[in-house]
Amino acid sequence: MGMLVGVIAGLLLAGTRFAADDSAQRALWLMAAAGIQLRLLANMLDGMVAIASQKASRLGELYNELPDRVSDAAVIIGSGYAFSSLPMLGYIAACLAILTAYVRAVGKANGAANLFIGPMAKPHRMFVLTVAALLMALLPQNWRPVWGSFSLPSFALAIIIIGSLVTIIRRLRMIVRHLKAAL
Repeated sequence: MGMLVGVIAGLLLAGTRFAADDSAQRALWLMAAAGIQLRLLANMLDGMVAIASQKASRLGELYNELPDRVSDAAVIIGSGYAFSSLPMLGYIAACLAILTAYVRAVGKANGAANLFIGPMAKPHRMFVLTVAALLMALLPQNWRPVWGSFSLPSFALAIIIIGSLVTIIRRLRMIVRHLKAAL
Protein backbone atom coordinates (compact mmCIF):
# COMPACT_ATOMS: atom_id res chain seq x y z
CA MET A 1 0.00 0.00 0.00
CA GLY A 2 2.84 2.38 0.87
CA MET A 3 4.45 1.88 -2.52
CA LEU A 4 1.18 2.54 -4.34
CA VAL A 5 0.60 5.74 -2.36
CA GLY A 6 4.23 6.77 -2.94
CA VAL A 7 3.91 6.34 -6.70
CA ILE A 8 0.63 8.30 -6.69
CA ALA A 9 2.28 11.08 -4.65
CA GLY A 10 5.10 11.24 -7.21
CA LEU A 11 2.58 11.48 -10.05
CA LEU A 12 0.69 14.23 -8.21
CA LEU A 13 3.91 16.18 -7.75
CA ALA A 14 4.76 15.85 -11.44
CA GLY A 15 1.18 16.81 -12.28
CA THR A 16 1.64 20.24 -10.71
CA ARG A 17 3.63 21.18 -13.81
CA PHE A 18 0.59 20.56 -16.01
CA ALA A 19 -2.19 21.94 -13.78
CA ALA A 20 -4.72 24.06 -15.65
CA ASP A 21 -4.85 26.83 -13.05
CA ASP A 22 -3.52 27.90 -9.66
CA SER A 23 -6.27 26.28 -7.59
CA ALA A 24 -5.81 22.92 -9.36
CA GLN A 25 -2.09 23.15 -8.82
CA ARG A 26 -2.56 23.93 -5.12
CA ALA A 27 -4.88 20.92 -4.76
CA LEU A 28 -2.22 18.69 -6.36
CA TRP A 29 0.44 20.01 -3.98
CA LEU A 30 -1.80 19.31 -0.99
CA MET A 31 -2.74 15.81 -2.17
CA ALA A 32 0.93 15.04 -2.84
CA ALA A 33 1.90 16.17 0.68
CA ALA A 34 -0.83 13.93 2.11
CA GLY A 35 0.32 11.06 -0.11
CA ILE A 36 3.91 11.39 1.08
CA GLN A 37 2.78 11.17 4.69
CA LEU A 38 0.39 8.28 3.98
CA ARG A 39 3.27 6.43 2.34
CA LEU A 40 5.32 6.80 5.53
CA LEU A 41 2.38 5.80 7.71
CA ALA A 42 1.74 2.64 5.66
CA ASN A 43 5.41 1.73 5.86
CA MET A 44 5.50 2.28 9.61
CA LEU A 45 2.31 0.28 10.23
CA ASP A 46 3.62 -2.59 8.12
CA GLY A 47 6.71 -2.87 10.30
CA MET A 48 4.76 -2.49 13.53
CA VAL A 49 2.27 -5.21 12.55
CA ALA A 50 5.07 -7.58 11.56
CA ILE A 51 6.86 -7.06 14.87
CA ALA A 52 3.70 -7.18 17.03
CA SER A 53 2.46 -10.36 15.35
CA GLN A 54 5.96 -11.86 15.58
CA LYS A 55 6.00 -12.34 11.82
CA ALA A 56 9.05 -10.16 11.20
CA SER A 57 11.57 -12.10 9.15
CA ARG A 58 14.57 -11.65 6.90
CA LEU A 59 12.33 -12.39 3.92
CA GLY A 60 9.87 -9.73 5.09
CA GLU A 61 12.75 -7.29 5.42
CA LEU A 62 13.67 -7.98 1.79
CA TYR A 63 10.09 -7.41 0.66
CA ASN A 64 10.01 -4.20 2.69
CA GLU A 65 13.11 -2.70 1.06
CA LEU A 66 12.14 -2.89 -2.61
CA PRO A 67 8.82 -1.02 -2.25
CA ASP A 68 10.60 1.61 -0.15
CA ARG A 69 13.12 2.25 -2.93
CA VAL A 70 10.37 2.43 -5.57
CA SER A 71 8.42 4.88 -3.40
CA ASP A 72 11.50 7.00 -2.73
CA ALA A 73 12.34 7.19 -6.43
CA ALA A 74 8.75 7.97 -7.44
CA VAL A 75 8.29 10.79 -4.93
CA ILE A 76 11.72 12.33 -5.44
CA ILE A 77 11.72 12.11 -9.26
CA GLY A 78 8.14 13.42 -9.23
CA SER A 79 9.44 16.41 -7.26
CA GLY A 80 11.99 17.01 -9.99
CA TYR A 81 9.20 17.21 -12.55
CA ALA A 82 6.99 19.38 -10.34
CA PHE A 83 6.05 22.92 -11.28
CA SER A 84 9.14 25.16 -11.54
CA SER A 85 11.48 22.34 -10.51
CA LEU A 86 14.49 20.80 -12.24
CA PRO A 87 14.15 17.14 -13.33
CA MET A 88 17.91 16.55 -13.16
CA LEU A 89 17.88 17.39 -9.45
CA GLY A 90 15.11 14.84 -8.96
CA TYR A 91 17.15 12.11 -10.62
CA ILE A 92 20.31 12.97 -8.67
CA ALA A 93 18.42 13.12 -5.37
CA ALA A 94 16.69 9.79 -6.11
CA CYS A 95 20.00 8.08 -6.91
CA LEU A 96 21.54 9.38 -3.69
CA ALA A 97 18.48 8.34 -1.67
CA ILE A 98 18.81 4.82 -3.02
CA LEU A 99 22.54 4.90 -2.33
CA THR A 100 21.94 5.79 1.34
CA ALA A 101 19.79 2.67 1.66
CA TYR A 102 22.36 0.59 -0.22
CA VAL A 103 25.16 1.68 2.11
CA ARG A 104 22.98 0.78 5.11
CA ALA A 105 22.19 -2.65 3.61
CA VAL A 106 25.85 -3.40 2.77
CA GLY A 107 26.87 -2.39 6.28
CA LYS A 108 24.25 -4.66 7.81
CA ALA A 109 25.30 -7.52 5.53
CA ASN A 110 28.84 -7.08 6.86
CA GLY A 111 27.75 -7.21 10.48
CA ALA A 112 27.27 -3.53 11.30
CA ALA A 113 24.12 -2.32 12.98
CA ASN A 114 21.22 -1.32 10.74
CA LEU A 115 22.17 2.37 10.43
CA PHE A 116 19.12 4.57 9.99
CA ILE A 117 21.08 7.72 10.88
CA GLY A 118 20.74 10.90 8.88
CA PRO A 119 20.73 13.80 8.41
CA MET A 120 18.84 12.63 5.32
CA ALA A 121 17.34 9.22 6.05
CA LYS A 122 13.95 8.37 4.51
CA PRO A 123 11.78 10.22 7.06
CA HIS A 124 13.95 13.33 6.70
CA ARG A 125 13.75 13.27 2.90
CA MET A 126 10.00 12.89 3.01
CA PHE A 127 9.72 15.69 5.59
CA VAL A 128 11.63 18.09 3.33
CA LEU A 129 9.40 17.23 0.35
CA THR A 130 6.22 17.44 2.41
CA VAL A 131 7.15 20.91 3.71
CA ALA A 132 8.01 22.07 0.18
CA ALA A 133 4.69 20.76 -1.16
CA LEU A 134 2.73 22.40 1.67
CA LEU A 135 4.51 25.72 1.15
CA MET A 136 3.79 25.58 -2.59
CA ALA A 137 0.14 24.85 -1.81
CA LEU A 138 -0.34 27.49 0.84
CA LEU A 139 1.94 30.43 -0.01
CA PRO A 140 0.66 33.15 -2.32
CA GLN A 141 2.38 32.90 -5.70
CA ASN A 142 4.42 36.06 -5.19
CA TRP A 143 5.72 34.71 -1.83
CA ARG A 144 7.10 31.51 -3.30
CA PRO A 145 10.87 31.91 -3.14
CA VAL A 146 12.93 31.75 -6.32
CA TRP A 147 16.72 32.02 -6.34
CA GLY A 148 17.88 32.38 -9.92
CA SER A 149 16.48 29.27 -11.59
CA PHE A 150 16.04 27.57 -8.20
CA SER A 151 12.48 27.42 -6.97
CA LEU A 152 11.22 25.97 -3.71
CA PRO A 153 10.89 22.39 -5.06
CA SER A 154 14.40 22.60 -6.55
CA PHE A 155 15.75 23.95 -3.29
CA ALA A 156 14.13 21.02 -1.41
CA LEU A 157 15.84 18.59 -3.80
CA ALA A 158 19.17 20.37 -3.32
CA ILE A 159 18.78 19.96 0.45
CA ILE A 160 18.11 16.24 -0.09
CA ILE A 161 21.18 15.92 -2.33
CA ILE A 162 23.51 17.63 0.16
CA GLY A 163 21.98 15.84 3.14
CA SER A 164 22.17 12.46 1.39
CA LEU A 165 25.86 12.95 0.67
CA VAL A 166 26.47 13.74 4.34
CA THR A 167 24.37 10.72 5.36
CA ILE A 168 26.31 8.40 3.04
CA ILE A 169 29.63 9.63 4.42
CA ARG A 170 28.46 9.27 8.03
CA ARG A 171 27.17 5.75 7.44
CA LEU A 172 30.31 4.69 5.61
CA ARG A 173 32.50 6.00 8.42
CA MET A 174 30.51 4.07 11.02
CA ILE A 175 30.64 0.89 8.93
CA VAL A 176 34.40 1.25 8.42
CA ARG A 177 34.88 1.72 12.18
CA HIS A 178 32.81 -1.41 12.82
CA LEU A 179 34.75 -3.46 10.28
CA LYS A 180 38.13 -2.28 11.60
CA ALA A 181 37.08 -3.10 15.17
CA ALA A 182 36.05 -6.60 14.07
CA LEU A 183 39.54 -7.37 12.69
